[in-house]
Amino acid sequence: MKALCFLVCILLAGAFIACDRDTTFVQEVAGPNTCAQCHDESNIITGKEVQWEESRHATGTSFEEGTSRSCAGCHSGNAFAEQVAKAGLPPNQLQQGDPNPTRQDCRACHMIHETFTLADFALRTETPVDLFAVSGATFAGGEGNLCVNCHQPRRDFPAAVNDTITGISTHWGPHHGPQSAMLLGRAGAGVTGTPHGHYGGVQGTCVGCHMGENANHTFEPALETCERCHPDAENFDYHGVQTEITALSDQLGEALLALGLINENSPDGHPAVTRAQVDQAAALWNWLYVAHEDKSLGVHNPPYARALLEEGLARLGVTPISMVQGQAGRD
Repeated sequence: MKALCFLVCILLAGAFIACDRDTTFVQEVAGPNTCAQCHDESNIITGKEVQWEESRHATGTSFEEGTSRSCAGCHSGNAFAEQVAKAGLPPNQLQQGDPNPTRQDCRACHMIHETFTLADFALRTETPVDLFAVSGATFAGGEGNLCVNCHQPRRDFPAAVNDTITGISTHWGPHHGPQSAMLLGRAGAGVTGTPHGHYGGVQGTCVGCHMGENANHTFEPALETCERCHPDAENFDYHGVQTEITALSDQLGEALLALGLINENSPDGHPAVTRAQVDQAAALWNWLYVAHEDKSLGVHNPPYARALLEEGLARLGVTPISMVQGQAGRD
């Protein structure tokens, strides 16, 4: 039975002793002791751990899907670190699942215990990302590029055959984190938009908004961060965008539910069919994209979210409620 793996700093000897997790021995590595650069009396680590423990990356169960080859690159933090960030493979090109999947923890995003110095807090990658399912779309958002390796669609809207879209399942749609494409105004059915100011005008894109100046590791955006650019913001429903997108989403969802295309009109709703006429499928795709997948209620890209829902309603012959009641929040 293999011994447990320990990491020990020997202060008196000024040497670093570590063990290889795949072996049963302790190996001594010559060099100065640098452990205390991170492991000191401060809360530099523990403070971020407390925040992370409240995040969906810590509390969610999606990491359990990491045993699957097609899911491991994003659902397992370890597979992401080793295969996607370090080896540079797009998540859809991994050759095997992770037999011991982990959550998206510190090691998934940071270079933990690579140099045993403060440099280990660096992000694993900030290289611009070519969205593998969206032809010609590249996300170049600084530190947010790390996030976009996974927060991108796994598929684009398919071509119809005989006016019909097949292959629809409960996992159909952009699946499951298309926020990057939303920011770019891409990957919707029947609508090509433009990048929003949240993409080009926010330093670090995802990181800038979701972590703020103090690198909040709950990843929950704070209103005070929004107020740096929107000083008159009183909540996230800035200029009524979330109210409008919610109304449009509910309207399209009711139409889809009436046609038997979804099982419920809520963010937890899923397709209830395996094939659909192309216009109905486009409406379903756009509803899933905005209501089920993006999860910002339009904040990431208000004009594009609005256009997707209005396109879906038009495909079903329904007049969008925004056109009936006015055009509030159309920025």
